[in-house]
Amino acid sequence: MSQQRPRGPRPTMSAPNNATLGAVVAVIALLLGFLILRDVNADSSNSSGGGRPAATTLPTDDPDNPITQTTIEFSVSGFKIQIANSSGVAGSAGKLTTDLQGLGYVVQPPLNTAPGTPRRSTTGVFYLAGCEEAAENMRAALGGTVEVGAMPSPVPLETGTLGDACILILLGTDLAGKPLPSVGAGNGDASTGTTTTVPLG
Repeated sequence: MSQQRPRGPRPTMSAPNNATLGAVVAVIALLLGFLILRDVNADSSNSSGGGRPAATTLPTDDPDNPITQTTIEFSVSGFKIQIANSSGVAGSAGKLTTDLQGLGYVVQPPLNTAPGTPRRSTTGVFYLAGCEEAAENMRAALGGTVEVGAMPSPVPLETGTLGDACILILLGTDLAGKPLPSVGAGNGDASTGTTTTVPLG
């Protein structure tokens, strides 16, 4: 008959306090959350550079006040244009439409002006609110000598509406049937975008 050996005292382990365990878990979760958010913010700031203008700090004589500039690539396909013949020269609005489309601009089919609209000797570029930069770009594309202003009301088109366009070109006799300065004799080498350097405040 085997004798049972007396068992020695078991080492006692104190049960973990629930409050202490909860506090440790909460601290770990907070640390992990902080680290994850920091990595996400760093990644988003690095990857978002493609859609934002690049800022460049230029050296100046005053080291306390450097000049910061940003270069913005202007997209000629970011807005729509409507051309209306206000010159009386048949087919001239269609030619200008084709020339601008060849440069990458989005141009709706040409129209005539509304009946009773006087003929223009100088081409006019008119814009809706928010398309001021596009209008200035069009001024440059048309040679810089055109009139630029806010959209007249009512819109002087045979249809009475601009459709999706935010720029209206009322083609005058000054440019009717003539090649665009940016196209020259039709060499097709004109750029589809312009670069603007803007000082940052």
